[in-house]
Formats: sequence, C-alpha cells, structure tokens
Amino acid sequence: MTAGELAVVIAAVLCCLGFTALIVVLMRVLDTLKSLRSEVTTLRVETAPLLAELRSSTDTANAVITEARTDLARFDRVLGSAEAISAAMGGTGRVARAAFSTPVIKTAALATGTTRAMRRLRRRDRQELDRQELERGRSA
Repeated sequence: MTAGELAVVIAAVLCCLGFTALIVVLMRVLDTLKSLRSEVTTLRVETAPLLAELRSSTDTANAVITEARTDLARFDRVLGSAEAISAAMGGTGRVARAAFSTPVIKTAALATGTTRAMRRLRRRDRQELDRQELERGRSA
C-alpha cells in the first residue's frame, strides 16, 4: 500500500466517522424537534381555553363599555335638559321678581303705615282715656 492509497483509506474512514457523527447529531436534533412539537401541542391545548375565556371577557368588557357610553350619552342629554330648565327658571325668576317686587313693596309699605297709624290712634285714645280718668278722679 502506498502513501496515496493510505491517505485515501484514512480519508474514507474519517469521512465515515464524520458522517456517523453527523447522523448522531441529526438524530438528537430530530428527537429535540419531536419533543418541541409535543410541548407546542400541549401548550396549544392548555392555552386554547384561556384564549377563549380572554375573548369572552373582552367581549363582555366591550359590551359593558358600549352600555356605559350609551348611559353617559343619555346622562349628558338629561344634564343638558336640566341646565336648560335651570336657565329658563332663572329667567322666569328675574321676570317674576321684576313684576312682583314693586306691588309687594307697596303692599308691605301700606301694611306698615296702617299699623303705625293704628298704634298712634290707640295711643291717643289711651291718653284721652287717662285724662278723662284723671279729671274724674279730681272731681270726685
């Protein structure tokens, strides 16, 4: 056997060892991929109910938000109506005050004047009665 033939034999043996090592590595990669596929399948099975529950919760939250927006819009309309009524009543109050303040003031003034006049008349009547009693007491 010559050196060239020996080199070819050694190269062939090294190639066989290399291919054997490559086959072993590829078998381990294949086993790892099978294990990974199994884990991914398990993960999908476990997460499917969670995702369904999440979707259901999201749909419920969206429904609640939509209802809240509707209620808020209704409340805004009611508040606007209340503000309009308040403004109208404020204007009515000013008109009523302007219309009734003068007659009420005059009526109060008339009542006060009449009361004072009655007091003065009573006072004069009492003074007159007191004088008459004094004169009767002197003459008696």
